[in-house]
Amino acid sequence: MSRKHALAAISMLAVLAGCSSPNPVLYTIAPVGGTAQPRGPRIVELQQIALARYLERSEIVRSSENYRLQVMSNDWWGEPLSAMLSRILIEELSQRLPRSTVLSSTGAVSVTPDATIELNVQRLDQDAAGRLVLLAQASVEFKGRGAPSVRSFRIAETPPTPDVTGEVAAISTAVAQLADGLASMVVAGPVRR
Repeated sequence: MSRKHALAAISMLAVLAGCSSPNPVLYTIAPVGGTAQPRGPRIVELQQIALARYLERSEIVRSSENYRLQVMSNDWWGEPLSAMLSRILIEELSQRLPRSTVLSSTGAVSVTPDATIELNVQRLDQDAAGRLVLLAQASVEFKGRGAPSVRSFRIAETPPTPDVTGEVAAISTAVAQLADGLASMVVAGPVRR
């Protein structure tokens, strides 16, 4: 290779390196402890969590206010959000329901559950005032007993700091509150008709 070609190749590599974006910063939701319940079904299964489509992305959604999405181009979730929420909720529900074994419907262990939790997450981002808002619908069904219990959740948390780390901390707190509500639904049992 001639000196001229070598310099051209090095220049091209330098241009390509300068055009590449920095590696994204990866975030994860942290489990938060809650109050352990004195009873619960033996086996509880958390179904795959349904997310609003706008949340199904690697990038963290900062806000969905004012008819537009504010997405953090270089702040990403460390794993798919539905899988992360499932993993965290299973850990938090296991802590809150110590007499129950809490499993995921998508995991390798399959047994017939005594109670099944279904969850739709409709919103998980900041409102115009900067509060983190978690909107969700949950259903708990008990094997062969009564009608399912259904509940809507609206949880608002003020982030401890105005940056993405603060938003993720607020998400962790909001998900823990959701786990408290789900554990209460499981312990309350089926709806009597």
